[in-house]
Amino acid sequence: MIPAPFEYKRAGSADEAISLIGQYGDEAKFLAGGHSLIPLMKLRLAQPTVLVDIGRVKDLSYVKDAGDHVAIGALTRHM
Repeated sequence: MIPAPFEYKRAGSADEAISLIGQYGDEAKFLAGGHSLIPLMKLRLAQPTVLVDIGRVKDLSYVKDAGDHVAIGALTRHM
């Protein structure tokens, strides 16, 4: 099946992504890899009117030693 029409926005920073989600509210969904969202859209189980692509937001890809724990960013890839 083909997904319902949607608008595509690519965020250049975490702040821009937050701004876009704030602008479009519940009508928008974050897209990073799309392994979960795209199949749901094809079945029309998810029908966002706006996709905010955060896949290239470098601020979200990190591994940090925070002393008593390790912080891992949402876009950190396993290699």
